[in-house]
Amino acid sequence: MRAGHGGDGGSSRSTGHDGEDKFIEVPLGTVVKDQETGDVLFEITEHDEVKILAEGGKGGLGNWNFRSSTNQTPRYAQPGMPVKEVDVTLELKVLADVGLVGFPNAGKSTLLSVLTSAKPKIADYPFTTLKPNLGIVAYRDFQSFVMADIPGIIEGAAEGKGLGHYFLRHIERNSTLLFLVPADADDIKKEYEILLDELRRYNPEMLDKDRLIVISKCDMLDDELRAELKIQLDLAFKGTPYLFISSVAQQGLQELKDKLWQMLNVEEK
Repeated sequence: MRAGHGGDGGSSRSTGHDGEDKFIEVPLGTVVKDQETGDVLFEITEHDEVKILAEGGKGGLGNWNFRSSTNQTPRYAQPGMPVKEVDVTLELKVLADVGLVGFPNAGKSTLLSVLTSAKPKIADYPFTTLKPNLGIVAYRDFQSFVMADIPGIIEGAAEGKGLGHYFLRHIERNSTLLFLVPADADDIKKEYEILLDELRRYNPEMLDKDRLIVISKCDMLDDELRAELKIQLDLAFKGTPYLFISSVAQQGLQELKDKLWQMLNVEEK
């Protein structure tokens, strides 16, 4: 992007015009970084917020500005100033209240599709989601909150494995993290701990966020299996809240929304 150069000053008292402004419209959540140092220059987090990234060229002063007692009609005018050049990276971190965290095929996109009007791509193979998806969850009394689904995280994501590492930054801004683990996982506790460790390796501050563990696909469990699993999870999670849901069978979804709303609206955490 190139803003205009400042116009040259001229005769007849003419001052050059300032360089034409150029605006770059970006989504909320955009982080602007110095490309060379990686330092964050600023972030755009409010609607209609405007920041100056680089100043355009100033117009040159006309000859009239250089007159003196000994030179009433100077023949000199100032040329316009060149534009300032900067190299920056624009990086998007989506703004959402709840971030969905889980392995590929955990059911995150399906959950987003039943809780919101978002229509993410859903299929029975890993890495169906290739970009972040946002949806608005309608709640009681016309209230709502925003949920984000990112591509599934696999072990080693923080070191660049899979696709999820490209998108881990998107859940840095979520105040609550929803860990989705399917009921048919070989080891629910281990899968949760792998996800937690990947977030810690990426950014230890992620572990300071509120967490909710959701066991998905629970329509596969009968009452006896669910009771047995609940005993195991009470010991495994030790105080971290968890819920059973089924997106397909529409089980536990209102309880999930109630719990998320409660977590998002606790008095000053």
